[in-house]
Amino acid sequence: MNKETMAACALPVLVIGSLNMDLVVTVCQLPQQGETVFGRNFATFPGGKGANQAVAAAKLGARVTMVGCVGQDNFAAELLESLRLAGVETSQVRSVTGKTTGVALITVADKGVNTIVVVAGANQECNPGDVQAALAKTKNPGIVLLQNEVPPATVEYAIRTAGEQGWKVIYNPAPARTVDAGILGLVDILTPNETELAALTGMPVRSQQEAVAAGKKLLQTGVKQIIVTMGAAGALLIAERMVKAVPAIQVQAVDSTAAGDCYTGAVAAGLAEGQPLETALHFAAVAAGLSVTREGAQSALPSKDAVEKYMRKKVKMYEKKWRAE
Repeated sequence: MNKETMAACALPVLVIGSLNMDLVVTVCQLPQQGETVFGRNFATFPGGKGANQAVAAAKLGARVTMVGCVGQDNFAAELLESLRLAGVETSQVRSVTGKTTGVALITVADKGVNTIVVVAGANQECNPGDVQAALAKTKNPGIVLLQNEVPPATVEYAIRTAGEQGWKVIYNPAPARTVDAGILGLVDILTPNETELAALTGMPVRSQQEAVAAGKKLLQTGVKQIIVTMGAAGALLIAERMVKAVPAIQVQAVDSTAAGDCYTGAVAAGLAEGQPLETALHFAAVAAGLSVTREGAQSALPSKDAVEKYMRKKVKMYEKKWRAE
């Protein structure tokens, strides 16, 4: 089966979430209240957790449609172009009159210390009607991917409605906020990091042991599987009868921006292709690891070819070592 046939057979991925333009200034030190400092560099990067995850999944071979809102400004055009270049379908991104496109104002000092101010803008206009229209347009259910950068009512509607229509729901509960247990119980796969898991459970999450304890508490809500992303420590898959650690790959990290988004998008892409969950997690670990070796958010997200090349290289290394032994 060639790549084109495999792509046609894969499940569709519907990403419902935010589109932001990141405005990044680097400085020697963060300014104190009332202080003015000189910046060193300024750059703009397409971002937003929803858009990042959509681009990640598309670059990794998934058929992705983005659902969200932008304003009527230059940032909107740049964000849509970034999505299209990655192969994401953008017909379900709605342009909102009178609203600005979402932005994140990021000041980064030495050693990566930063301050971030997010102006949601048009992202706040993404509503259940947008979700309903996108679901209705897709004939066969696939995977719905959600985060917390659009209104809670929209997220909850999408989880309920998509599940009722036979979609597999992957929910990345970021940024952290409390979520009704009844909603969590409708989720197929939950992908929090340590901070988000702590926010959902009210339990400390400072180690793998604590992550397992908190994850098992969340299973009581009815969520089927939990993937806790822990950065360089890898990830934990927590299910009713299984706890499995999936290590991160060893790389020289340059910029961890969007690594978590890459991981979640990669899991969705792997499952959409028909990979078993554990295989998809190893696939995601490689994708996220490669993403931190480059600067930026969407621009740093790796292609499927890059991930598969890395995996083939590792297989050959293990085979060579095994034969030598």
